Amino acid sequence: MITVIKPGLLTSVQDLGRFGFQKYGVIVSGVMDPLAHRISNLLVGNEENEPTLELTLLGPMIEFKENALISICGGDLSPSVNGKPVRLWRSVFVKKGSLLQFGPCKIGCRAYLAVAGGFNVPTIMNSSSTYLRAEIGGFNGRALKAGDQLKFGSPSNLSTRIIKHLVKGLGNQQFVEMEWSVATDLIPIHRNNPAIRVMRGKQFHLFTKESQFNFFHKPFEVTTQSDRMGYRLKGPKLKLENAEEMISEAVNFGTIQVPSDGDPIVLLADRQTTGGYPKIAQIASVDLPLMAQAKPGDSINFTEISHDEAQHLLLERERKIQQFKQGIILKFR
Repeated sequence: MITVIKPGLLTSVQDLGRFGFQKYGVIVSGVMDPLAHRISNLLVGNEENEPTLELTLLGPMIEFKENALISICGGDLSPSVNGKPVRLWRSVFVKKGSLLQFGPCKIGCRAYLAVAGGFNVPTIMNSSSTYLRAEIGGFNGRALKAGDQLKFGSPSNLSTRIIKHLVKGLGNQQFVEMEWSVATDLIPIHRNNPAIRVMRGKQFHLFTKESQFNFFHKPFEVTTQSDRMGYRLKGPKLKLENAEEMISEAVNFGTIQVPSDGDPIVLLADRQTTGGYPKIAQIASVDLPLMAQAKPGDSINFTEISHDEAQHLLLERERKIQQFKQGIILKFR
């Protein structure tokens, strides 16, 4: 069990999302950075969809009420245990009574804290994700507050084997890190000006030639009017050749819509189920983690790829994730 001493800016329980209910108007929600979430779970011997804590920009202060196997993946929010820095993208055993806290946001803006066994919260519509606006899921349907206590689930056999390995090197320390980490070719390189790969949207052809050119050749800035629902971008105005009346259509994680003011909106985890604005592009799934780690003030550049290229990149990343998963199982069998 953990106790929240300070909640941070926005800390919530999330998993991979609430699928199968969009036809009823229920959003998918879930983590903003699926890759960091999945890897953090694998590092502690969990299934990939176990709930984690999503930490945003300013991380929480957490006290461990029992020994725990944890991992922290995603953006670098300067984590430390009892004042000593903790490295990202690796398994860490933490002793009871230890204090986990976070400092300056160095790069990216979201980190994911996984614990062996996951966080024991109710499942609503097949998901533990927190849908903040509807106040359902997660921990009481809301972001964490000071004084909240979250219990752990039962650790897997793999988790137990990882713990036994780490405890051997613990000595008199309050925590011990795994000697190895995730391979660098699986970790996204987060920058303040990421190049995001996209495919042309269904209404791309309706935009002026100038807007089409600017979309792929000019930078866009993430504005402060951004949240888990969507990022509002500022840059060259994107205009249609002619005004169009559109019927609302289904939207997806990474859909880029352009409202009448000409400033694009990137739809994210807490997106609505349908949208009636023209869609200029769709972010390739493999680059959603890069988009999710962008913060207000960051500059975004879009580059075009084909559907086939996007599919190949995603399949290649999935192959690496499964290879990593099998590597952990074999190492601790």
